[in-house]
Amino acid sequence: MTSTFAEQRRAHLQALSAQLPDRGLVGRTLGGEDPVLWIWHPRTGKQTIVFATPSTDGWLFLWSPGGQEDAANPAQTADLIEKLLSEGDG
Repeated sequence: MTSTFAEQRRAHLQALSAQLPDRGLVGRTLGGEDPVLWIWHPRTGKQTIVFATPSTDGWLFLWSPGGQEDAANPAQTADLIEKLLSEGDG
């Protein structure tokens, strides 16, 4: 049985995942009770894992290296990750 916490986490990650195709990115949710979102840039081959975690003001997306954004804004997060994974492309 999936907990409410895991369901909320998964919902945030799915909202972010829905933003990826328009930015040329591919994503896949991994994990059961502790889901994460794997994001890959097909052109550069760069990838990252995004976590959704509760904070004092709601939820945050976290990714390496040092990325952080309010989970209430998945479009902004997708833009930031697209920029990160596109660096060095071209």
